[in-house]
Amino acid sequence: MYSGYAALLISVKPYIMDSMPRKKKPFPLDLLFRALADRTRLRLLNLIADKEICVCYFVEILSTSQPKISRHLAYLRRAGIVAARRQGRWMHYRLLAPRDAVASAILKETLAHLRQIPEMQGDLSKLETSCCNPDSFEASRQVPQPLILPIAMPQQRTEDRN
Repeated sequence: MYSGYAALLISVKPYIMDSMPRKKKPFPLDLLFRALADRTRLRLLNLIADKEICVCYFVEILSTSQPKISRHLAYLRRAGIVAARRQGRWMHYRLLAPRDAVASAILKETLAHLRQIPEMQGDLSKLETSCCNPDSFEASRQVPQPLILPIAMPQQRTEDRN
């Protein structure tokens, strides 16, 4: 009797889902602090604080393997503080400011303090040298130069604008 209804699939159009109210999730501060608890991730954040940078620069500047760099960048992306963009075969990363005011303030203060650490200053000077002289690093000869950017704010959804 109801055998024809067993195969009935219910679907919802994407535009209907966008108009439905959603609960705003609080920013996971524990994830932010875990992201900031690693020396390599702090060095990466220091380098992308005001530039969009290709992953190959990180490999050369930090003298670390590409898989390790990519793993740390993926962790920072999951934490919501780094965004990525692909350009051909190159991946570019930039800082993404959290919407949460507390998380944003923590990140901003952390970056300000990182600028005072000699090791972090050395990383920045290596980046400036590599950006001004692309021939100085073997892997970066065909890589587009880093873009100077302000800290990016995440794009707002339609329910945030109303």
